[in-house]
Amino acid sequence: MLLIISIKNVSSIKNNNMTKEDILQQVNEVFIDVLDNEDIKLNNETTAEDIEEWDSLSHIQLVVAIEKHFKIRFKSSEIQSWKNVGEMIDCIETKIITA
Repeated sequence: MLLIISIKNVSSIKNNNMTKEDILQQVNEVFIDVLDNEDIKLNNETTAEDIEEWDSLSHIQLVVAIEKHFKIRFKSSEIQSWKNVGEMIDCIETKIITA
């Protein structure tokens, strides 16, 4: 079942049919996996201060995992400009639309 969901998600990404809510849900799954915490529930206002496991090292791991998941690349200036998860989602959405 997970494989089918993953294939569907990749198809949605390529067709630019993803909503911000879809992106947030997938980013949340990446956070759960990378930070190994099933209790994580992201929203647009979530910051590193809200999640104990989210430190500078895990931030790099999260960015790499998100890039791999969505098949996109971030510029360092984009990453540095994010103030919360919502800004990250906006950046992902822009990259998916222009892909």
